[in-house]
Amino acid sequence: MPAKYSHVKKRSAAASKKSARANASHAHNRHDHDPEDHRHPSPHTDRSISQTTPSISKIERTIARIMLIRFEQDIVRLFSTHLYCVALHHLPTFVLRCVTVGGPSWVAANAECDEIKDFFRAIIAMDLRQAGERVATKSVLWTYTALRHFAKSNGVPICERRGLHSVRLLPYHDALKAHLDALEAQHPPAFAKPPHLGPISEGIRELEEACKTKYGKGPDWRARVREGYDRACATLWDVACEFDVRGYGLVLREKLTSKWCECGCSTEHLGEVCERTVRLEEEESGVRSGKEREWDGRGSGVSGWGTEEEEDMWEVDFDFVNTLAETKSESSLESDMTIAELMEWRYLRAEREKEQGNAAFKKGDFAEAAERYKCAYRIEPEIPHYQLNLAAAYLKMNEFIEAEKACDITLGQHRSVKGHWRRAQARKAQGRIEDALKDLRAVLHLQPSNGEAIAEIMALCPPEPPDEPTASSASASASSSSSPSSSSSPSTAPDRRSSWIPTPKRPKSLPFARSTMDARKLKISALPITVDIPIDFPFFAGTGEGGRIPPKMPPPGAYMGRTVPQTFAYPSWARYMVQRISD
Repeated sequence: MPAKYSHVKKRSAAASKKSARANASHAHNRHDHDPEDHRHPSPHTDRSISQTTPSISKIERTIARIMLIRFEQDIVRLFSTHLYCVALHHLPTFVLRCVTVGGPSWVAANAECDEIKDFFRAIIAMDLRQAGERVATKSVLWTYTALRHFAKSNGVPICERRGLHSVRLLPYHDALKAHLDALEAQHPPAFAKPPHLGPISEGIRELEEACKTKYGKGPDWRARVREGYDRACATLWDVACEFDVRGYGLVLREKLTSKWCECGCSTEHLGEVCERTVRLEEEESGVRSGKEREWDGRGSGVSGWGTEEEEDMWEVDFDFVNTLAETKSESSLESDMTIAELMEWRYLRAEREKEQGNAAFKKGDFAEAAERYKCAYRIEPEIPHYQLNLAAAYLKMNEFIEAEKACDITLGQHRSVKGHWRRAQARKAQGRIEDALKDLRAVLHLQPSNGEAIAEIMALCPPEPPDEPTASSASASASSSSSPSSSSSPSTAPDRRSSWIPTPKRPKSLPFARSTMDARKLKISALPITVDIPIDFPFFAGTGEGGRIPPKMPPPGAYMGRTVPQTFAYPSWARYMVQRISD
C-alpha cells in the first residue's frame, strides 16, 4: 500500500517531506510485484492458513469495501463540518456584500436565485476537490484503527513492525462481512449540519454588527438581514446536496478497487504504514476505556468525533505521495512545495489546458478542443466541468455515445443543469427519447424556470390527438351536455407532457413586504488571479502523455528565465466581488 495513507500527525514540513519520500520508495516498491509470483503473505503467518487463497481474496475484498464505504461516510461528515464553518465565518461576509449593493432584504428575496446557487456550486466544487485527497489519509487510518481494535478485542496478535494482516482475521470473516452488510444497508450519506455543533448565532451577531452602521436607523432591517442569512445557509446546504461524494477521492477509490491486491499483501502494507502512527498516538494519549470494543477509529462512536482537531481536515499536515511522484526527482522544484501548493499548481495547469481547449472550440477545431479537455481531466479528475466541456465538443462532432459517457462522469460528481441538458441532447440524437426526457425533467428539478428544457419537452412530447367519438360516447356526451353543471367544464384528458414537467415548488413567502430594491440584478463573480509562470516550468511545459511531468527535470535554480503571466478564475470564499447590473 503506497505511503499516501501513512501518518496524519502534525509535524514540521521538512520531517514530513523526508518521511513521505522514504515511505513512498519503500511501500510502493514492495507492492509492485508479479501477480503470479506472490511471496508468502507474511512471515508471521502460519503456512496452513496462507494456503487458503480464495478465503484471503474474499476477506481482502471485504476489507477494501469497508474502507471505501467508511471513506464516503467520513468525507460527508468532515465536509459537513467544513460547510458549518463556511456558514459561520464566510456567509456573514457574503450576505453583507450582497445587502450593501442590493439592500437589506435582497438576499432574503433572492436566496434561491441562479446567481447565488452558481456561485456556491463553483466554490463547493473546488472545496470538494481538496476534500477527497485530504480525507482519504485520515479515513484509511481511522478504518485501520477500527480493524486493529476489533482484532485486539478478539485476541488476534498484531505485529509491532508489520501491523495487522488480513490472514489473521480469517476466522472472523463472518463478523467483518456482517459489518459490511450493515454499512451497505444504510442510506447513502448526505450533507447535513453536524448535530454535535451548536447554532450559528455567532455568525448572525457578526452580520448584524456589521450592518448596524449602514442600516441602524432603518425600519426592520435586522429582521430582513437575519432572514437573508438564514436562507443563504439553507441554500448552501441544498447546493451541497447536489454533489455526490462517490465521485471524489478517486486516488483512494482506484487503490481499493482496481489496484487492491487479493493475495493479502495490501493489508500487510496498510498495516506497515499505519501501525507506527497508531502505536505512537497510544503512547502519547493512551487508550481510552472501552475504545478497543468500538467499531470506529475516532473513539466516540460512528457519528461522533474524538477531538476538534480531527474535524479540521484543512489544517492537518500529512504524508502525501502525489500521483506524479513516480516521475519526480529529489531535486525537482515541486519537492519543496507543500501539499496545498501542489494541488493549486495542478489546478492551474489543468485550467491552462481548458483555456486552450476553449480557444480551439471557438475556432471550430472540436477535435483539438476535446484533446485539451481530456488532458485537463487527466490532470485534475475531481473537477466536474472538464468533462462537461468534453461533452460539448463531442456533441459538435456528432459523437453522441462519447458525449453521454462524459456526462455520466460529471453527473457522478455533480448533478448539474448543464450535465443533464447535454446528456439529454446526446440521448435524443441516439433516438432514446424516454431517457432524454428523464434528463430534461432533472434539469427542471434543478432549475424550474429553464425555458429551453420546457420547450424541448414540448417538442419531444407532442399533444396526443383526441380519439374519434363512438356512438355510445356521443350519446353520453349529448346527455351530459343537457346538464347545466357540466356544460362549461373543460376536457380533463391528461396531457402526456405534464408528467415530464414537474410542478415548481412554491417559493417560501417572506415575513415582511418586498421592497423595490429586491428586484435588482446582481452579479457575483470570482476575482481572477494572475500568476507569473516560468515558460519552462514543468507543470506548464513539455508534459508527456497523460499529463505527466517529464522524468528528468532541472534543479530549482534553472527556473530563473522569462516568465509569462497567466490569469485564472479561482472560485473561493475569500476572493469575489458583487456588482449591481441593473435596478
